[in-house]
Amino acid sequence: MRILDTHLHLIYPDRFSYPWLAGVPEINHAWTVESYRAEAVPLGIESALHMEVDVAEPQIAAESEFVLTLDRVVGAIASGRPERSGFEQHLEKMRDLGGVKGIRRLIQGQPAEMSQTQTFIDNIRLLPRYGMTFDICAKSHELMLAPPLIKACPDTQFILDHCGNPKIAEREWESWTTRMERIAELPNVVCKVSGILANVTPEWTLEEVRPYVEFVIETFGWDRVVWGSDHPVVTLFANLTRWVEASREIVSGGSVEEQEKLFFRNAERVYGVS
Repeated sequence: MRILDTHLHLIYPDRFSYPWLAGVPEINHAWTVESYRAEAVPLGIESALHMEVDVAEPQIAAESEFVLTLDRVVGAIASGRPERSGFEQHLEKMRDLGGVKGIRRLIQGQPAEMSQTQTFIDNIRLLPRYGMTFDICAKSHELMLAPPLIKACPDTQFILDHCGNPKIAEREWESWTTRMERIAELPNVVCKVSGILANVTPEWTLEEVRPYVEFVIETFGWDRVVWGSDHPVVTLFANLTRWVEASREIVSGGSVEEQEKLFFRNAERVYGVS
């Protein structure tokens, strides 16, 4: 079964500056589309959406423009600053690139009030006008920030990244599930099955991560989940191959139609790609 990867990070230190990578030396080097493709294609990953990699702010537009020229990249989720005035001009520039499908502004690690201001909300409400979605990336203890934003922008399509980042290594469950259930009640959000292997220990097992993926699918439903690799962050405790194999095993009890929804059909609908 083919896969459309909705969360690929590519890193080109010769072209762009990634200040945050100084704190993650394990992946602080080049990760090119060629190296990704060599592992991804045999796994059934036929195409990918590039997810912004929090480059230095002056390089945001250049990053999206560059990745859209790469093989098998069928769209980009660009960075942006919706907390500021002038955001619509940024959207116009992204639209003119011809392949930007959405915007992500990291909520994790930012002041809690950032995503709750009227300026932020008004700017996120602009996204449908440009045919763009909004990816929410927050840590599990920050998930309470998501419902007010999602409710305030009912016409915007939201994607919650990384299963809401449960702290699997700390065996977090009830606090995470409660917050996830509140998000899932809102019809204009889907959840991305990705990134959870950044929240495990090096000794993680399939049975440790299985309940988290199964809970997301049960809570959001097969029509409201998409799959992402989170490459190369996934290499901190695994690799792309192991994550694909784990994902396929976890959902192997689903019908072919259900698995297709997770691995490519929903992504094609939500992000408007093929």
